Amino acid sequence: MTQENFARALGALAQTHRLAAFRMLVEAGDTGLPAGTISRRLGLAPSTVSHHLAQLETGGLVGATRSGRNQIYRLNRNGTRELMMFLTQECCAGDPGLIGTLGTCATGTGSATGRPAESDEKRDTSGT
Repeated sequence: MTQENFARALGALAQTHRLAAFRMLVEAGDTGLPAGTISRRLGLAPSTVSHHLAQLETGGLVGATRSGRNQIYRLNRNGTRELMMFLTQECCAGDPGLIGTLGTCATGTGSATGRPAESDEKRDTSGT
């Protein structure tokens, strides 16, 4: 990504409904969510949600595929990872512990809700 791409991604997140939709898609994981579900959860008209999702897609943070009559939106892991790496490279005067490990910074889990992310559960092979 270029500086312009990063600015576009950050701009896409700089609106409350888009940020909420993005966080929903982060939590949904690879399954993604239909646009109608996002619309209902946000309490917004489908056309408004489509606009917001298009901004997130332009920012490289989400992608969409058609499944029958539904448009399914999913997190663009690569775009999101690149943005996180850009924001944290050369971080904290050499003390990355100030922000924690990516994906676990805020809660100590991989999820915005405080529950382990599905991908974290799948990776845990310790048997505990």
